[in-house]
Amino acid sequence: MIYPTQRAVLLMVAGAPVALLVGVLTPSGWLAGPAWIGAVVLLTALDAVSAGSRAALNLDEPEPVRAAVGRPGQIDMTLRFGTRGPTPQSLDAAVSGDSRLGLDGVTRRARVSGRASPMAFPFLPERRGAADIKALWARWHGPLGLAWKQKVFALGLSAPVLTDLQGVRDQAVRLFARDALFGAKSQLELGEGSEFQALHDYQPGMDRRAIDWKQSARHAALLAKEFRTERNHNVIMALDCGRAACEPVDGMPRIDRFIHAGLLLSYACLKSGDRAGLFAFDSIPRLSTGAISGPDAFRTLQAVAGRIDYSTHETNYTLALAALSGQLQRRSLVVVFTDFTDSTAAELMIESLGRVLRRHLVLFVVLRDEELESLAAFSPEETDDVSRAVVAGTLLREREAVVARLRRMGAHIVDTPADRVGPEVVNAYLDLKRRDLL
Repeated sequence: MIYPTQRAVLLMVAGAPVALLVGVLTPSGWLAGPAWIGAVVLLTALDAVSAGSRAALNLDEPEPVRAAVGRPGQIDMTLRFGTRGPTPQSLDAAVSGDSRLGLDGVTRRARVSGRASPMAFPFLPERRGAADIKALWARWHGPLGLAWKQKVFALGLSAPVLTDLQGVRDQAVRLFARDALFGAKSQLELGEGSEFQALHDYQPGMDRRAIDWKQSARHAALLAKEFRTERNHNVIMALDCGRAACEPVDGMPRIDRFIHAGLLLSYACLKSGDRAGLFAFDSIPRLSTGAISGPDAFRTLQAVAGRIDYSTHETNYTLALAALSGQLQRRSLVVVFTDFTDSTAAELMIESLGRVLRRHLVLFVVLRDEELESLAAFSPEETDDVSRAVVAGTLLREREAVVARLRRMGAHIVDTPADRVGPEVVNAYLDLKRRDLL
């Protein structure tokens, strides 16, 4: 590596003979300005020749890029010089791509070892959808640092941003490790639940409340009831994909967090023997799977969830929940993933949920707005800080009032930070199942 001081000394030593030669050949003497200009131009040309050829730089076939919204990824590429000619000591490279990938300003420098220079470009996708990596820029300089060379590689590499199924799998593995969920009792097919299964002899250590005294008196022996877990319940995930739900929270759109939590809850439902379904809506109902079960049910829900797009429409709760109620032929658990930004939308939502609550069990999921909480708790230093704190506090009080009204109406509430929504929803589902409310 050549440091700036060493480069300056090299320039002085290499430039002095050239400047002297040019100065002798010019009538105005060696101290004239054109002599030094000519020396610099000549040195720059020599430095460019010593930097290596642009034609000798090639790009190896890039590996396929796998991207999932909210999950850090990496683009691996290798630049390689030909077998002949000089090579630089290092390369600077940058890539350009779709804004969904979050590649803005990603630049890397790597040393050239054995005529090859591997590059790794990290990225963090911000939204789902079709994306591509457009081009790669490579730049390097000569030994003296006077001349730079640059080459652009047109890529057109497809990098679709999909739902973070790996994150869903990781959370599912943690939740279902050792057949227990966050310290809760295991959901066994026999011995738990409230649906009668059979009578058997009472054994010491069993729960005395399970003894059937009438049957014990009839058979002259202590008999205990055996129960089994109820199965085949309908659990519908109603996902709000309207304009407010497409705004980011903690670096990821709300709808993507809803999808991740919905898929995790679907996995828990299917594993417990229940039926799961997706229902997405904004101004109108967008898609519905109905309650499904079976070995391919989760794969079907994954494919349907990938078709949920970002919307700019306002959410119409009245139409969406009325359509959902018309589709449900039996009592179901309706898990509503949504968010509201004004009191008018909240009133319409409460009125619509009231009709759903007459027949179905409703679990209402909202994400805490940490930005509003930080603004309300911020110590004001200027008049603008006071205004922001007052507005944020007003919005938080309105939100708390809506949540309190929903609780009084009989809805169950999950109010959680964005990064904990999946496990909290699963815990709420298991608690409702344990209390025999489904």
